[in-house]
This record gives sequence, C-alpha cells and structure tokens, in this order.
Amino acid sequence: MSQSLILNGVPWFDDDGHAVNAHGACIVEDAGRYHLFGEYKTDDENRFAGFSCYSSPDLVHWRFERLALPPQPDGPLGPNRIGERVKVMRCPATGRYVMFAHADDLGYRDPLIVIAVSDAVNGEYRMVGPLRHHGEPIRRWDMGTFQDIDGTGYLMTHEGDIYRLSDDYLSAEELVASDIAPGGESPAMTRIGDTYVIMFSNKTSWDRNDNYYLSAPSPAGPWTYRGLVAPQGSCTWNSQCSFIFPLTLADGRTVPMYMGDRWSFPHQVSCASQVWLPLHYDDVDDSIGLPDYWPAWDPRTGEPGDLPSGREMAAELDSSALGEEIRLSFSCGERERLAVIGTTDIDGGYAMLTIAEPNGTTVFSSLVDCYSPTPYTGVMFVCPELTAGDYELRLRTTGEASVFYKKDGTRLGSTGTRVRTTAIRLI
Repeated sequence: MSQSLILNGVPWFDDDGHAVNAHGACIVEDAGRYHLFGEYKTDDENRFAGFSCYSSPDLVHWRFERLALPPQPDGPLGPNRIGERVKVMRCPATGRYVMFAHADDLGYRDPLIVIAVSDAVNGEYRMVGPLRHHGEPIRRWDMGTFQDIDGTGYLMTHEGDIYRLSDDYLSAEELVASDIAPGGESPAMTRIGDTYVIMFSNKTSWDRNDNYYLSAPSPAGPWTYRGLVAPQGSCTWNSQCSFIFPLTLADGRTVPMYMGDRWSFPHQVSCASQVWLPLHYDDVDDSIGLPDYWPAWDPRTGEPGDLPSGREMAAELDSSALGEEIRLSFSCGERERLAVIGTTDIDGGYAMLTIAEPNGTTVFSSLVDCYSPTPYTGVMFVCPELTAGDYELRLRTTGEASVFYKKDGTRLGSTGTRVRTTAIRLI
C-alpha cells in the first residue's frame, strides 16, 4: 500500500515497527516536521511511564524521537504517580517549548497541572513544577491548551475553566472563563475566523461518548452550547476529543483537524488507537462537526481515501470461547501489510493475532481490540509492513475484554469477550 493515508481506529507503527505510543496527544509543527506528544502508556497498569515525542513529515510515517519527559525520581511525576493530557506550545516571548500536563496519585486524589520546558521541540524537557494562578497551584485534572494567532496561550480544564497564561507561559495570569461545561472533561479549543470553539467529552472513564462543543466570540465568552460534535449515538465515532490541530493542506488551505483517542484499557500500548478527522465547518450557521467517519483519508487533500482492494481471504471467527482460533497460510509481497476485517461491538473482547514464518518463528504479534460501544464493521487492525514471503496467521480468542470503572464504581466497557472476524486483506 502506498503509505499516504491516515488510518483511523487501528494502531500505528513507527519506522522501527513499534506501536506509536502517544495518547491524550497534541501536535506541534516545527521546522517542516510534525511533532506528536502523548502519554507513553503501559499494557498492564495506569501509571506514569513518560511523555513521548514522535516526528513525521506527513502525519503518516512516524519516527520515535525520545521520551520528552521520562518518569522523574520524585515529585508530581515521580514513582507511583499518573501523568496525562500532555500538551506542548512554543512560547513566542521566550522561544522555549513549554509542556503542560496533569499529574496525580494513583487514586486521582492529588491533582496538579505541571509544567516543563525545553529549548528544542524534541529535546528532553526539564520539570519546572506546578502551574500557579495567583501563587496557588492549579489543582485540576483533565486539561488542554490553545495558542491564539497572536501567540497568547490558554489553559483549559475539566468543567470548563479557561486561564490566560503569562507571556512566558509559566504561570496562569487570569481566569477568563469559569465553569462553562459542568460535567465536561478533555477540553480542546480552536479558532475559526473570529469564532472560538471548545470541545468537551462527558465523564465515562476510558469509555467513549457523544462529545459536544460550545462557541464564543472570545476565550472569555460568552460561551454558547452548540450541540454534539458527531451524530448522536456515534460516540464521536468511538473516540474522545484530545486536541484540534490547524492542518495546512497541499493547496494552502488550513482546516481544523480533530484528534481523538480510542482508549483500550488496560491494553493501551497494543490496542489504543487514534481517530483524526478534518472538522467540517458550515459557514451558514457557523457550526462545526464530524458528520461522517472516514476509516482512511489523505492529509494532503483533506479528502477520504480507500484502502487498496488487495488479495482478500476468508478468515471467519465468531466466538467468545477462550482459546478458540483460526489459522490461515498466506503469501505476501514486499512491504505489504495484513489488514483484519470484522466487527467491533459492545460485547467484543481481545483477540491475539500472531504472524509466523513456516518454521514457526513469530515475526509479529499483537492483541486486537474487538470492543466498541457503537458497532463498526470494517478494518479492525493493520500490521506493520512485512517482507515478501510465506506466513501463517493465527487469530485466537483470549477470553479477556476491556473493562473499567468510573470513580463511583460503575462498571463500563465490554459486556462480553466475543471476537468476530470475516476476512484478511493484503494491502
């Protein structure tokens, strides 16, 4: 497959074949490259393992740069702490890159917004400490950032507080809006013309829901509720808003690009994925939205794209029974990739996918998440590029599912462990 399309809802892989591990993310465009910052997750527990930095020339091919901020020996992002929602902006006044994040204890009882700085976008960031407003640490959790066209920086928090940052971005100068979205989390803001737009997710732990947005003539408001970002019941195309990036297309137009997370707790490394889509703007009623889901699209044109209709073979599995599997031999050409086609639903579990050489040597293996609150049928997983040769695919049910709990103890996630696949396709 010509690597020119963003593939939504499937894990991505860097130039070393490792999963792109950057969640709750943002993008900084610098010196002709896109830099993706995100939470560097583990596949076993929710603890701070660092904030990652990847770079790309095209939003499709990714290179791991480094852990921009590794776990600290002590302090807010030290042992047995949580680090989330990392965002980075270049401060026009100082030229430094300033990182913002939510730090907490493992029980989410000690929230702080913290900052770190670096002289290079892809450098190792140095912890500064809590972000303060009038000398007091801001004790919030879900957060986002926004940089206006004049360079003014803003911090947004859950429930809808908006702070204007100081000129050096190292403190919060003014609380310009407060409590504009009670019950909202994961804020993401953009500006379209003279209108400011801010998105929020509802609070459903790692689960997806119908995200919504508000608009205003300035970050200070007045803010007006405008409705859902995507069609009702789509759960924002099975994602949670994280960031809105101003993407410049090949023809020079700039479109706001929605960046959302498709979490897969607890297996966030192997199964969590991204949903990135251009936001549709309707200048008649000054509204934005994601009316359609595109499994693949071209970031140069902002238009949907089709995966190649390569060789397709039946690979039928429909089971919740632990250990039930299918095996399928196939041959592939140089740099082809294997796509798994099937259905995700509310009762979906995890499958284990293994690709091995005829002698039994495993060349690739990964979990595949078959859960989604809104049903979807199509490409569920795409592996990294393979070398030309003969292989055996093994797809096995694990009897495990993505299950998690709200802070009040409410169980969320999958209702079962079902795995449903119909075919594989070489692309």
